[in-house]
Amino acid sequence: MDSDEAHDGPGVVPAWIVLLAVVAAVSYSTFLLEHLLSPDLDVINGYVSELSALDQPFHNVYSGGDLVTGVLTIIVALAALRRTRHRRLATTGWAFLGLFGVCAIGDATFPLDCAPSLETWCALRERSENVSFSHEFHSVTSSAVIFCGVVALFTLSMAARRHGWWPALARWGWLLALAETVFALGTLLAMYLGRWLGIIQRVQIGILCLGLLTIAWALYADRRDAERAGRLASPAREKTPL
Repeated sequence: MDSDEAHDGPGVVPAWIVLLAVVAAVSYSTFLLEHLLSPDLDVINGYVSELSALDQPFHNVYSGGDLVTGVLTIIVALAALRRTRHRRLATTGWAFLGLFGVCAIGDATFPLDCAPSLETWCALRERSENVSFSHEFHSVTSSAVIFCGVVALFTLSMAARRHGWWPALARWGWLLALAETVFALGTLLAMYLGRWLGIIQRVQIGILCLGLLTIAWALYADRRDAERAGRLASPAREKTPL
């Protein structure tokens, strides 16, 4: 670890960027409203994406949450790329965080036509491949969201550990990335067994929400520490003889 980097820190982003990261995490958790808005969907076995299927009530709420998260995450990533030090792992992490945002927008832009776990006719149409491009492509964007989220958290965590930056990410980022990977692999087993897919997906999304909150906290902590250092330095400069 470079001692100058550890002393100077990675750089800070504006306070409103930290706020956007928090809002992105909250808006990505709209699935928590399903007990109130979409009680018919099976929480244990139903896809989270079915909440935003075009024929489902309140689908705009869930798609809107993905869209807001995607846009805000891209802004956060671009601000971090502009305002923080450029180191390979950190730059890679912020770039993949931006790609995560792009894929979240893709989830909102390409929703499912219907809910196959809730409607038998929808499941039959899906098996016969009689669904729209949007319905088929949604699985691509959803998989890409998970991949980009894992890479972003892991590389930012490794950058934090290597350079002595962002203690929250250094401590928790790689663990969140590992947990997300484990549950992502768990979806394959759940698909094979035909059960538990819904609950596993909800845990996955919950982990990504925690990841966004961890990023927000890391950015906030750096800003707070920089402000404290500035306040401590000011009296010292005033006491320095000319």
